[in-house]
Amino acid sequence: MNASLSTAAPWWRPNTGHRLIIRGGRPLAGSYPVSGAKNAVLPLMVSALLTPHLVTLRNVPANLDVAVLAALLQRLGCDMHWSTGEQSLAVTIAADRVQPQRIDPELVTRMRASVLLLGALLARCGEAALPLPGGDAIGLRGIDFHIAGLRAMGAAIELADGTIRATARGGLRGADILLPQPSVGATENLLLAAVVAAGTTTIRNAAREPEIADLATCLIAMGARIEGLGTHVLSIEGDALLGGAVHTVLPDRIEFGTLACAAALTDGELSLPNGRIELLGTAAPSFEAAGVALQETEKGVIARRAATGLRGIDITTQPYPGFATDLQAPAMALLTMATGASAVTETIFEQRFRHVDELRKMGADIVVRGRTARVRGVERLCGASVTCTDVRAAAALVLAGLGATGETALDGLDHLDRGYDGMASKLALCGSDIERQ
Repeated sequence: MNASLSTAAPWWRPNTGHRLIIRGGRPLAGSYPVSGAKNAVLPLMVSALLTPHLVTLRNVPANLDVAVLAALLQRLGCDMHWSTGEQSLAVTIAADRVQPQRIDPELVTRMRASVLLLGALLARCGEAALPLPGGDAIGLRGIDFHIAGLRAMGAAIELADGTIRATARGGLRGADILLPQPSVGATENLLLAAVVAAGTTTIRNAAREPEIADLATCLIAMGARIEGLGTHVLSIEGDALLGGAVHTVLPDRIEFGTLACAAALTDGELSLPNGRIELLGTAAPSFEAAGVALQETEKGVIARRAATGLRGIDITTQPYPGFATDLQAPAMALLTMATGASAVTETIFEQRFRHVDELRKMGADIVVRGRTARVRGVERLCGASVTCTDVRAAAALVLAGLGATGETALDGLDHLDRGYDGMASKLALCGSDIERQ
């Protein structure tokens, strides 16, 4: 195990084996607790850089991205204290001695969310220098919106030799910022910077994803003044002296939607504690139209296949509350075995159909034209050797393997580990024949 990860996140243990073997055809049954949201916890961890006081996060998912970010923060001078509960982690972060010059380039290039360090370090320290962030190869995902917004707030930013160098010697100042598109990352970066900047910042055309509201809720608990949560216009009164906070990470709507699809695809039934239908946005009625039955309970949601079976539908990914791009690949896996034809249109990322070729190896009938994939349901998928190409594609291939006849072998498991907390072991407890080798 990487020494920096073992020090910063002692709970992280690389799963044994680099290949996942799934012998499909078994209906899932049992309880699969929904973890804390990966897309929420990463900016929440970065928010601890804004204060010298303690920030405690509960319901933290034990995935690789969290371990990598923990190592990045520790390298910057943060102390990390972890505790383990029944089903999740908690971490207390002390950032009273931040040293921005100690950024770890190798760790930055391993994850896209590291770009959020830019706004937080500028706000706290007045300087930041980091390589262009890494992450999934699903499209350009440029950081132009981040940089333009921070420049409007008074930052001087240069890009040279693959490195972002930014300074705000006189401190950041409030600005009226219009995002060309409702970018989640840019909204989070500017929000982190604005709570400490002098004066008022308005972010227009802001993204509305629940993870942004979760970040804002934590920042408010720390003493920030933010209005407009859940809307396209965020107003932030800066100059806040932020204190500590204790915050519980919201449930992962992407994991929830993915496991609901798994229950329907295998014709099983899963109890999904902590699952919240309202977090799915328009994906919830889309799933139900496709034959995924969702029943709310006191503890979460029960997911199963509808009595009418799986049916083809049309999906177009959109910013929240539209159909999440992160659910597009798992939904496509579901639709490969639905009755009739489906059209899946991807509007967010231009390279997010890389899982299509892998699904075809398993017998899926999919034709891609531009940004639309035409899916004709087949009677069955057949096991094959496939490779995970990004976090959400990995989950889609797991779903396909669970529903297929025969044995499926998945390579590229770092992608699965990045986004999901022990998915294979949890599925095994729900009756799947799945193991790492």
